[in-house]
Amino acid sequence: MSSTPSSSTASPSPSPSSPARQSTLAALRGLWPFLLPYGRQFALAALALLVAAGATLAVPYAFKQMIDLGFGAAGSGNAGSSSHINLYFLALFGVACVLGVATALRFYMVSWLGERVTADLRRAVYAHVVTQSPAFFETTRTGEVLSRLTTDTTLIQTLVGTSISMALRNALLFLGALCMLFVTSVKLTSIIIVLLAAVVLPIVVYGRRVRRLSRDSQDRVADASAMAGEILNAMPTVQAFTHEEIEAQRFGSSVERAFETAMQRIRARSVLTVVAILLVFGSIVFVLWLGAHAVMQGSMSGGELGQFILYASLAAGSLGALSEVMGDTQRAAGAAERLLELLSAQSPVQSVLLPETLPPRTANGAALDIDGASFHYPSRIGSNSLTDFSLQVRPGETVAVVGPSGAGKTTLFQLLLRFYDPQHGAIRLDGVDIRYLTLQDLRHAIGIVPQDTVIFSANAMENIRFGRPDASDADVIAAARMAAAHEFIERLPGSYDCFLGERGVRLSGGQRQRISIARALLKNPPLLLLDEATSALDAESERLVQAALEAAMVGRTTLVIAHRLATVQRADRIIVLEHGQIVESGTHAELVARDGLYASLAALQFNVP
Repeated sequence: MSSTPSSSTASPSPSPSSPARQSTLAALRGLWPFLLPYGRQFALAALALLVAAGATLAVPYAFKQMIDLGFGAAGSGNAGSSSHINLYFLALFGVACVLGVATALRFYMVSWLGERVTADLRRAVYAHVVTQSPAFFETTRTGEVLSRLTTDTTLIQTLVGTSISMALRNALLFLGALCMLFVTSVKLTSIIIVLLAAVVLPIVVYGRRVRRLSRDSQDRVADASAMAGEILNAMPTVQAFTHEEIEAQRFGSSVERAFETAMQRIRARSVLTVVAILLVFGSIVFVLWLGAHAVMQGSMSGGELGQFILYASLAAGSLGALSEVMGDTQRAAGAAERLLELLSAQSPVQSVLLPETLPPRTANGAALDIDGASFHYPSRIGSNSLTDFSLQVRPGETVAVVGPSGAGKTTLFQLLLRFYDPQHGAIRLDGVDIRYLTLQDLRHAIGIVPQDTVIFSANAMENIRFGRPDASDADVIAAARMAAAHEFIERLPGSYDCFLGERGVRLSGGQRQRISIARALLKNPPLLLLDEATSALDAESERLVQAALEAAMVGRTTLVIAHRLATVQRADRIIVLEHGQIVESGTHAELVARDGLYASLAALQFNVP
């Protein structure tokens, strides 16, 4: 037997909206799998970085040699002083050439790495999110996910493509300059070390506050994005209720909260920057004052003081740049933490490691067996949507599922598609427990026409081809004909190449419904689920689509959620749900004759006496 299947009773993943805080290093360590494949590029960037840093560190030494040997020789009347000066200036120009080439190579490589790693991260996060079950989206807004895919990945790009390189460059310069400072003057450098040690501690402590504010700022931006996405997707409703001004004010308030949080972060970073610069340069100026006195006393040469000043400037500038990079790193750590939270979210519905396969398809469709299924949604613990539900459907049978709102009809379809797993009981398709099938195999065997039709921002041809991506144009047109969609598509500007608009705004409700039906028919599955498939059609379109659906039901098993009399009357069997349980079963005539719940629903919805 294959491994035990996942169940929706598994411990839920932590909500992305309330993550546990990690250290900066721990958060960034999670990016390692995305960096590891590009070791060669990182090595090349590191080599260029070392060469550039070495060339930069050679400049102060060249100045020292030029001052002490070149200008010193000129002052003593040495005849070869001119050649010395020329030699040192040529050497200095050579160092500049090496520095320029190495810096350009470093910039190219780290920029490439930033773009490449960011693209990989975006792709990985998106690919992971689209595999999540609906339970994930019960607690996570799509606008927040989009914010993480855009804003947060941009911060990661800045980190990999700029900040890491700058941090390493300035760390090398700082350490190299520090070593050369010791070589130049142990006494003055020791004083600098003591002063800098006292300076770094408050910078590090204050940096933690910057990171917390960076994370809060990103959260507020995500909140605003999520709100905007929700409202923009519901503009007809917003305008119908004249809520434009109210929603604009709500969004404005959210933006202001994001602005206020961002300003707190900016103020904190500004304070951090000014404190770092003042303390570091103040310490260095003090030490240089001591060096000037050493030259006046003759214990240092002018060239050595010049060299010390340049190395001290490199050390100070590097430390100041590191404090600036620290702020970018803190923000990137918050972004990495948020992205890795999405990657760590585990769907409670998973394919098993050793899946079974469905038997070969028969001419009559699939057999369906639901045995004692009980289910409650993760957000509604204690309130079952289905309770001890059992149903056997023969291959080729058409079963209609009716009942009042909230009876569990749509829940049944969601369990069949394994959007959720029942807490108790089992569902078998052609004798195989669906939990032991891969999600791809299971869903390839099921076609669905949902009540809420989804039309993508593409042309009519591609919208229908969504049902079977490898279908030919002829197959697509044949499916459209079966769904009574071909005629209206032909009248569109550009016919099947007509762009249907975002969410199909250029189509009527009935036209969108027929596109959805054509998509399901193109898939040609053994099990067909129709969730109010004709609910948005006018009488004439319903007649055409109903005839097409009846033809499509031949050779496959069909479950229908429907309130329309035509569909219900033609079903082989009707089951009536109430409070998640089957309370009646039979044909239309049998159920009406029993004068039970179905008869009441028929009288109310279908005007049946």
